Amino acid sequence: MKIFAYILGVVLAIALLIGAFFFPFHYESYKAEGQDVARIMLPPPFAVTHVKTPENVKALYMSSWVAGNKKLRDNLVKIVEDTELNAIVIDIKDYTGRISFKTDNPVLKSVGSEENRIPDVKEFIGELHDKGIYVIGRISAFQDSYLVHKEPQYAVTNKAGAVWKDYKGVSWLDVSAKPVWDYLALIAEESYAVGFDELNFDYIRFPSDGNMLDIAYPFSHNKLKSAALKEFFAFVDEKFRSRGIPISADLFGMTTSNTDDLGIGQILEDALTHFDYVAPMVYPSHYPKNFMGIPVPAAKPYEVIHYAMQAGVRRAEAASTTRLKLRPWLQDFSIGGVSYSPEMVRAQIQATYDVGLTSWMLWNASNIYTVPALESSTSTKL
Repeated sequence: MKIFAYILGVVLAIALLIGAFFFPFHYESYKAEGQDVARIMLPPPFAVTHVKTPENVKALYMSSWVAGNKKLRDNLVKIVEDTELNAIVIDIKDYTGRISFKTDNPVLKSVGSEENRIPDVKEFIGELHDKGIYVIGRISAFQDSYLVHKEPQYAVTNKAGAVWKDYKGVSWLDVSAKPVWDYLALIAEESYAVGFDELNFDYIRFPSDGNMLDIAYPFSHNKLKSAALKEFFAFVDEKFRSRGIPISADLFGMTTSNTDDLGIGQILEDALTHFDYVAPMVYPSHYPKNFMGIPVPAAKPYEVIHYAMQAGVRRAEAASTTRLKLRPWLQDFSIGGVSYSPEMVRAQIQATYDVGLTSWMLWNASNIYTVPALESSTSTKL
C-alpha cells in the first residue's frame, strides 16, 4: 500500500506540473499549522455586463460572420470609436435560422440551430461595453429555413401542404405558430444573458415576394394578418419589456406612410404600442418608381427620408407615443444603378434630424461603410 501511495503521489505531482505548464493558474502560498501550503487560485468567471440605452443611438450593422473574425470586427469597432457612432447591431439569428453562438440551453441544443460563428461572444460584447458601445442583437424571427427544415409543421405552406418558398428559395414560419414564439423567446433570453443590451426583432411579418396565389398558413388560417402579428408583438412585450429589457422592431419603410398592413401584417401603431423602439427600413432604393413623384427615389435620399420619417412622426404623435421611439434604418449601400456618395448617406442622417428624430442606424449587408459621411468622435459615447 505504501508503494501504491507513493506512485499515486508521483503521478499527481506530474499531473499538476503538466497542468501548470499548459493551463497556468495563479498559485498562492500560505502557512498552515507550521507548513508551507500551495493553493491554486482559479481565475474568476467572466462577468456579463449591460449598458444603458444611449439617448441618441447611432449604430452600424455587423453580421455574425464578421463579429466572429477579430480582424474584420476590429475594423468596424474602430469606425465606431473614431466617429459619432455609439452602437453596433450584431446578428443573433439571421435568415438562415442559425444562431451565431453556442448556449447551454438544452432546448436550443436539441433543435441544433446553434453555430459557433462568434465563439467569444461574451468577451467581445464585454470589450464593446468597456469602450462605451451599446450592443443590439438582431433576431430574424419568421424567415428561418433551418427551423422549417427541422420542424416543417410550423412552416408556411403551399395549398397542397408542401413547404412554401419565396423567390429566393427561403422558407418561412407561420406567424401564429406559438411554439415558434417560445423558441424565439428562448433565443432572446440566452442573448440577453451573454450581454446583448437590446433585442431587435426583424422579419416580423408575413411573406411578400413569392407565389402569393399558392400560399397557406396552417396556424394563422384566415386570421387578419395584422391581428396575428399584433398578438406576437404583445407576447414579446410581456416577455421582455415588462422586465426592463429593451426591445425593438424592424419594419418595412412604407409602414410610415401607408395606413394598410402592406399585405404583410405590419402596422406602425401596433409596433409603437409594444416595442421600446421601432426601426422603419426607409432605404430610398427600396421605394417604387415615381414615389412622391420622384422617378428614381434612390437618387433623392434626403427627400425620401424626410417624407417617410415625417409621416412616421405624425403618426407616433397621433398615437400618443413619443416620436423618439422611431429609429430609422438608413441606406449605406448602392443598388439599382445609383451609387451612394458620402453626401447621400449624410443627407439621410440630416433628414432624420430635420423631422425631430435623434437616432438612426446604418445598413450595409457587406459591412462596408462610408466613413466620410460620419462626424468624428465626440468626447463621450453615451
